[in-house]
Amino acid sequence: MYGAPITMNETTSPAEPGMLPLLAAAELQDHLMTVTNDLERLQRLLDDAGEALSGHFFAASAQVQHLLRQSAERGEDGATLHEIMEHIAGAITALQFQDMATQLIAHTSQRLRNCQDQLARDTFGDDEDGTTVVEIAPLRPNPVTQDEMDAGSVELF
Repeated sequence: MYGAPITMNETTSPAEPGMLPLLAAAELQDHLMTVTNDLERLQRLLDDAGEALSGHFFAASAQVQHLLRQSAERGEDGATLHEIMEHIAGAITALQFQDMATQLIAHTSQRLRNCQDQLARDTFGDDEDGTTVVEIAPLRPNPVTQDEMDAGSVELF
């Protein structure tokens, strides 16, 4: 997917049995960094879209609430406006997807950074003085337990 497969030769063979070939490790680390950067960019896009959608939905909700008050003052039936409010509330609930997606992206990014750091330390010997900082892997396997979005079924924390 990201490049040609690596074949073993004298430049890529491991120094010790069981060790990842140096060239393969370098290429793997590059892929991990690329994926981590892509996930961070995806997170920013989701954050921007979530903020924009929230702002628009809350503004629309405020306007419909204002119209509901006006129709009540005039004694008019506001059934259509109540229906619109239900749709807006459903859309706002669906925006909680952004929070779940953000948690999953952060969790996955942290795992990938841990893999990158361990690979650099263990394969490239980047820890000669013992000071290399390795990103701590998440303790939980998955921060979000939901896999569907139904009104009333969202657990954010």
